[in-house]
Amino acid sequence: MTYIPRLKTKYKEDIRTALKEKFAYKSVMQVPKLQKIAINQGVGGATTDKKLIENTITELTTITGQQAVSSKSKKDISNFKLRKGMPIGVRVTLRDNTMYEFLDRLIAVALPRIRDFKGINDKGFDGRGNYTLGISEQIIFPEINIDKINKIQGMDITFVTSATNDVEALELLKQFGLPFKNQTPTNNG
Repeated sequence: MTYIPRLKTKYKEDIRTALKEKFAYKSVMQVPKLQKIAINQGVGGATTDKKLIENTITELTTITGQQAVSSKSKKDISNFKLRKGMPIGVRVTLRDNTMYEFLDRLIAVALPRIRDFKGINDKGFDGRGNYTLGISEQIIFPEINIDKINKIQGMDITFVTSATNDVEALELLKQFGLPFKNQTPTNNG
């Protein structure tokens, strides 16, 4: 028997039928689903300190459980002492089981560890059913050892869904358990 993440089972058994009834879809194949989670971390000091990128790759790999890769600059910017091809960030894209595992840990463990947490803002939707959440400190994840960190950095977590508009995407993410503040987005789709 293979392991199936808790949220994947919850989606197939509960969320899909709830969304099908709420939005009156004709088929379960029309119901929006979470396609991938993309996590990006910009490392501005990487132009001067090469070790910073390696540490960030290690941290993001530890947090997500999947190997992170560095993002390279696309052009020269002299004001930032930046050359084309220099590593300036770290990214990882999660799909399927690792995506559901990360989402479960984010909802159950990491988000409640944020100081003075009152819910996440629902203004991060892009009009096409995708949601981006900004986190200011990577130390909210229990996998990170605070004593071994040399710089506190933030990250952007993007939830890519198959929803056609923000209302459907918001309902999907609420059903997964993301703790939104009590507001509703405008339908831009």
